Amino acid sequence: MGTLGRQARMILTPLTLAEIPTALSAFEAGLGDAGLADVVLARRALQRIGATLAHVRRDDIALSTDADHHEQAVCLLGRFGLTALDQPPGAGLTWDGRAVAVAMEPSVIIHEVAHYQLAAPARRHLADFGMGAGPESGSKDAADRVCRLSGTARDLEEALVSLLGILWEAELEQPAILAFLEQNWLEGGASRHNCAHFIKIVTHLGGHGFIDEQARPTLRLRHSDDETFYRAFMP
Repeated sequence: MGTLGRQARMILTPLTLAEIPTALSAFEAGLGDAGLADVVLARRALQRIGATLAHVRRDDIALSTDADHHEQAVCLLGRFGLTALDQPPGAGLTWDGRAVAVAMEPSVIIHEVAHYQLAAPARRHLADFGMGAGPESGSKDAADRVCRLSGTARDLEEALVSLLGILWEAELEQPAILAFLEQNWLEGGASRHNCAHFIKIVTHLGGHGFIDEQARPTLRLRHSDDETFYRAFMP
């Protein structure tokens, strides 16, 4: 729920485009008391994502392959000083520590930007951010050899990265709702657990400055090490 994980990406329970508005309305209602600060921010994030349904240009829910979206994603890499490598990640690594392989969907490129923002400084220039091989990477052994994050901390970072990347798509007026579905944020519907998870991740992004009070992404990079960062997040 709410993460690409270190495995192949897939929607567990697909929705049709016609079903999405009802699912989003139920999810928003499930977030709870609109007067609470964390719920207010979560609602703003969800509304930003939901509004991008207007940018879906096809009749299916596959990720965009639009050339303009791809160009925007590569430009976003440049805003962070990152290099684009014109090859598919299957030819090597998604992130080799210096460049992102960009022969893939714009949404996945943007997801890598969010990984760069949220990686600990010591992992930021390791293959696939020291989290083990990404689902698209071909050189899986090379990435797995430098894996430095696992377990609950890795799952939490993947969720943070997932939602930050989706909010970047919304900021760029790309169909972020498709990545929201693909990364299974609506899996489990408007259950208490699912809504609480969403609020938790939005709150962490906001509390550490990765999104502002309007749930818009910032250019912030993480500066703390994993022990410090995740100790503050654990119950």
